[in-house]
Order: sequence, then C-alpha cells, then structure tokens
Amino acid sequence: MRRTEKYGTPAAQLRALTLQEKASLLSGRGFWRTKAIPEKGVKSLFMADGPHGVRKEDKLHARRNGGASVPATCFPCEGTLACSFDVHLVRRVGQAMGEEAASQGVGLLLGPGLNMKRSPLCGRNFEYFSEDPLLAAALGQAMVEGIQAAGVGACVKHFAVNNQEEKRMSISADVDERALREIYLRAFELVVKGAKPAAVMASYNKVNGTYACEHMHLLRQILRGEWGFQGLVVSDWGAVASRPAGVAAGLDLEMPSSGGINDRAVVRAVRSGALSERAVDEAALRVLRAADRYALPAVRRAPAPPAAHHALAVQAAAQSAVLLKNDGLLPLAEGADVAVVGALAGPDFKYQGAGSSFVNAARPESLLQALRAAGRRVRYEPGYSVQQGRGGAALAARAVQLAKRAHTVVYCMGLTDLYETEGYDRAHLRLPAGQLALLRRLAAVNPRVAVVLAAGGPVEAGWMKYAGAVLYMGLAGEGAGEAARRLLYGVQVPGGRLAETWPLRLSDTPAWRHFPMGPRSVSYNESIYIGYRYYDKAGAGVAFPFGYGLSYTSFAYSGLQLSTANLARHEALALSFRVRNTGARAGRETAQVYLSRTDSSAHQPVRTLAGFAGVELAPGEEKTVRIVVPRTAFECWDAGRGRFAVEAGPCEVCVGPDSRTLPLRAALTVQGDTLLLTHVHSAAGPYGHFRGNAFPDEAFEELLGRRLPCPNRAPARGSYGPDTTLGEMNGAPARAVSRLAFLVARCGLRFSKNPAVNRRVSLASTRDLPFKNVRLNVGAVLGEGGVQALLRLLNGAHGRSRRAK
Repeated sequence: MRRTEKYGTPAAQLRALTLQEKASLLSGRGFWRTKAIPEKGVKSLFMADGPHGVRKEDKLHARRNGGASVPATCFPCEGTLACSFDVHLVRRVGQAMGEEAASQGVGLLLGPGLNMKRSPLCGRNFEYFSEDPLLAAALGQAMVEGIQAAGVGACVKHFAVNNQEEKRMSISADVDERALREIYLRAFELVVKGAKPAAVMASYNKVNGTYACEHMHLLRQILRGEWGFQGLVVSDWGAVASRPAGVAAGLDLEMPSSGGINDRAVVRAVRSGALSERAVDEAALRVLRAADRYALPAVRRAPAPPAAHHALAVQAAAQSAVLLKNDGLLPLAEGADVAVVGALAGPDFKYQGAGSSFVNAARPESLLQALRAAGRRVRYEPGYSVQQGRGGAALAARAVQLAKRAHTVVYCMGLTDLYETEGYDRAHLRLPAGQLALLRRLAAVNPRVAVVLAAGGPVEAGWMKYAGAVLYMGLAGEGAGEAARRLLYGVQVPGGRLAETWPLRLSDTPAWRHFPMGPRSVSYNESIYIGYRYYDKAGAGVAFPFGYGLSYTSFAYSGLQLSTANLARHEALALSFRVRNTGARAGRETAQVYLSRTDSSAHQPVRTLAGFAGVELAPGEEKTVRIVVPRTAFECWDAGRGRFAVEAGPCEVCVGPDSRTLPLRAALTVQGDTLLLTHVHSAAGPYGHFRGNAFPDEAFEELLGRRLPCPNRAPARGSYGPDTTLGEMNGAPARAVSRLAFLVARCGLRFSKNPAVNRRVSLASTRDLPFKNVRLNVGAVLGEGGVQALLRLLNGAHGRSRRAK
C-alpha cells in the first residue's frame, strides 16, 4: 500500500492531521491555491478570477494582481450578458469558461458576481448582472450550472451587500432586514438552492457593523442554516480581519496566504479556549472536500481556446446588444459610403472592464477590424484620444472633414478605463467631454450619425438628440467588433434588453443622497427601492426603463391566460399569451411578466419582475409563450415574523416588452398569510408613499431597529485602530507608510493597459487600505510586537491605540 492510500477520503485526511496542519489549511498557499500536504493525501486546489473569462496569472507575474495571464476567451461582462435575458446562452458561456478553466488546471472559478446594482456609480457594476434579484438569480444559476457541468467549481461572490468601491475594505453597509432578504441576498439564496455552487466568497465590507468574513448571521444562520449550503466559504482576497472570529462564524478559507500569521492565531485561539477545535475541523473538512473534488493536475502549457468559444463570444455579444434609438438610420444600406469615427472603434476599442477580472483575450477584434475583414471599404479617423493627451483638436478636425464627405457616420463612443474600474467608483454619469463635443460637430455636418456605445452601465442620455441611432454594446467581450458589424448591417437583428434602468440624471437615482457616504458606514435608507422599484414608486421619469430595447422589426401581444384566477397555497402560476411579429424582418422578442401587489398591507413596489422568455419569430409569425411563475415570486419579507411569506389578497399579472410597457393584464387572487407589520413596514408608513429620494434617517432607523452610527467620521490621531485606513491617518509616520504602500501597489496592480488608470487605482487602494491589512503585509517581518509598536507610532508617541487584533 502506498503511503497516501490510507488517507483516501477527506474525512480520513482530517483524522490524520495535527491541529497546526488543520489550521494551516484554512489559509492559502501564495495567491491562488490552497495548501497541499502530499504525505497525507491532501491536494492543492488552484483558483482563478472568472466572471467573464478565465484569468489565470502566468508564473512570471504570479504575484501581480491584474498582471499578465494565460490567453482565454473574453466573453461579455455580466452586466452586458444580462441584457440577453437568455439563460440558455448564459449556461453555454458558463460551460465554455469551465472548459477553458479545466484546460488550464484551474479547479475553482471565481464567479459569477451576484451583487445588486444599488447605484449606477459603483465602479464594479459591469461585473454584476442586474438591479433585479430574480434576473440576477436566473442568469447566475445558469452560469454556475454551465461552469460546473465542465467539472470545475463555481464561486459566487461577493457575499454580501458589497455595492461600492469607496472604502470597500472597511465600510459598514447598514441595511434593514427586509432589504437584505428581498434585494441583496435573494439572488444568492436562489442560486445556492438551485445550482449548489462549489463555493461562496465573503466580501470585504461590514454588514450592519460586522465584517462579512466573520458574520455569524450571514454565514452560519442564513447561508448554512436556512439555505443548507454545504460548500466552501472563502474570503475575498485580503478581506479577513479576525481569523478566529471568521472560523467561528463559518469562514473556511482565507485567501491569500497570511504568511502563517493567522494560522498561528487560530492555533492560539483553540488552545486558549476562545475557539472550538470542532469549528476548525468543520472548516478544514470543507477545504479538504473542495480540493478532493475540484483539484486538477497542473498544466504546463494550456491549449489555445477553441475557435468555437470565440464564435460563442460573438453570438453572446450580438444577443446582448441593446438598440436604444433608431430613427430609420439602421440597418445600414449595402454599399453605403460609411465613415467610422472614434478611437474606441480601432486599437483602443473597449470590450471589458478594468480590474481583477481583466482577461487576456485570445482573439479580440475591433469594429474597424471586423468591417475590413468582411470586405467593407470604410474610411476611419480616431477623432479623439483615450489617453486625453495632446492633439485632440487636430484629431477632431480630421474626423469632421471625413464626416462631411460620407453618407453615414458610425461614431464609437464610450467610457474608458479611467471612468469605470474596480478600485474606485464613478464620479458622475457623463461621457467624456471631448467625445460629446465631437458628436455635436459631426451631427452639424452630417445628420446621419449612428452611435455605437461601449460602457459598463448607464450614462446620461441628453446627447442622443444628436444621433440618428444608438446601439448600446456595453462591454461585449472579444467578439464585440464582429457583433457590432452584424448588427449595424442587419445581418443580425438587435434583441437585447436593458438589465438596469437608465436614469435621466444622477440626482434622480435612489441612493444619490446615500452613496458612497463613509468613512465608517453607508446607510441604505432607500431600503428595497432600488432600480425600477424606486423609479416606478416615486413616479420618476427615466431615460430608458428596465427591460427596454428596440428591434428592426415590431411585435404585438395578445391572449393572456392564467392557469387559475385563485392561486392556492404552495401553487405556482402558469400563464400563456401570444406574441406576433408584425414587421418585415425576423427577430427575437423578450417578453416579461410582472406582478403588482398595490393593495398589500405592506409597503410594496409598484411591480416586480416574475418571469421572462425569449421567442424567435419570422415576419408575420405568431407563437404562444408559456411561463411558469414560481411561488417564491409572490413572497415578501414578513418583518414581524422574521420569514418570507405570501400575503393573501389581490394581485395583478402584467405582461409586455419592458417594465413600463405592459399591454396585457389579468387579475388574480392569491391565497396566503396575513402579514405581521408595524407602522413603518406598512403601506400607510413613510415607505408606502414618497416622492423623490430623500428617505429621512428617522424613518430608516425605525426600519433598521436601531440608531445609525454617530458620528460617521474618521477617528482622530491617538485613537487609530485596525479598521482605520491609511487615508484617514495624519502625521509624518502615516505619510511614510502610505508612500510605501503606494509604491507596493504601483508595482503589483495591473488593472488596465492605461498607466493613468493603474496609478489612480493604486492611489485609491492605498487611501482605503485599513491598518489590519498593513499588519498582514508587515507582520511576518515585524512580528506582533512590532505591529503594535507601529500602530502606536502612527497614533503619536503618547497615543492610545486600539489593539490590532
């Protein structure tokens, strides 16, 4: 018998381990893998970022977050892919990513992201599906199923309430229980129950004052207790504050390595009685099980991604594009004299977001390349520089002269990496001023301007009056150029729908008065009213509603029928209706079903998404669409009883092409419960009727059940602690530490090809770095006594510091 055969199962491996070995398994080895103990049969599990493509860093840059990585297919970012409203497509994308991960020896793919789009300013929104939890859950479940069908584990993230980059490593998201359950946890719940992902990633931030990585309510009571999750819980990279507290709460794996600091802290906590060894055993066993199931042999040289995956990326990009405006300009006529303008059409074309998710795309193809490869004889001028350097006036002048001579102008606009990236939030919703100025000049000399827009989320839309057509490509992956070509020339008909509402202006957004706040906390005063839930309830105008999208054809709805007019307890609702293509082109329509409970005793949104289905139709063709609305779609959080419930009473079922165009309606009576409500939770309370986004603290505190943290300001020198960020510290020692941390960040962070972006991200990361993370970086050198001495120095020679735990 070989030495390792007697340790063949994770349970047998666990029994053979010492306390120190078990504790060592609870943190990573280096940046991307778990520890192996070969003599006892313990394998090492390799992980890689993967929301929209595999990002396995190569050996040369193994320690550089955002550094060079193995080439892989870059699919549309989640925020763009969600606009397809197509679970089958998303499942195929997930399986392709899983196959590429397996070919690279990656056993756990870090994605998809299931966070809600609370504010369009969040710098990382392009990594998340939607503002709606049902849509995010449906697409997230499909992606997890696809990834895991390839034998690779999926890790859903970031659990939970991680909705901004500002102070993300230390800020507390203060949210009421109903909003937590209905909005911010709902997609996680449905995906965990429906797809059983291999892992869940706990986020950086605090939730109601407790770090997510040591949150007993989130990890043990809800995730494991209520939802029955049996998989691995892993920290976001560098998110751990107190490792013993995390183990007790149910955090199994800390990533990356703490250099042994936290392993020793776990052993000390067990020996002192502060932490039970049983909790260590439970965590270690889940690490062992994950490695046993998903660890793959190391791959020296991964094969190139198959051509079929690039074709899928093109298909996904085309299906996810949304036609926002069309005054008859599109599709372009064959043989038309077309001028292409915009740096984003050429070598600087934008197809993914900046940050840790940045994929080394195997076959990126710009719109200009795609047009020329298809034999289109187009003339091109960049018109502007994405680096915002010198020469802008000359570039614009040449573009205007080209536009004068052309029949039609295709102008590529969008947000560059400077505007949206992991690491910091957007400051506004405007496009770059130079691009907008050029659009006005182009429209002045040629009224036939079709805009191709690349951005990870909504932008202010007032400029669209200068365009005859606007095709929103989002961040569409390596196939964006070819997909845009097909759509512009009518080879394929646009059918994407917006997965988030586009506001008229930033001040209209629900969280405008409470984003990003800080430095200690951010209060979610708007409660459940994000996205279309807010705009509809407030009666606010929008640029484009949730679910909106045009086509080159038209559709008509008729014949809504419900399976019952009186829905019994524990019964799902089946419904059917007809959709007819009334235009001259084949096309895809995405029909959406909404439920309205406006007679509820609780305050409720005007309507909520309950189902959707895509239907392909030839000209003149009519099909019957059937959708089953699950019982969970009728649920709301019963605050008095602390559980989900279906309220008895009337309900209206609405069907149409977007959240504000609902031509079919039917009445339904639902059998259920009577909710147990206090005034603030009722329809008569302050959240039952409101105009605008003020949401006073007094009403929110009543929802929250406690006072908001006061004062919400940084600590003074002399009281700095583990959660104090370098940007909040004053004094010469703090400036010296910040400078050193910035230099380390500049060497390690490669979030973009643009050096200015990397510099800005490094500055933001240094500013928002809590001392607890500094401790992990220098603890191995200084020791615990040295760490405490450093904190005393930062506080001043006679300062009283909170101990860095």
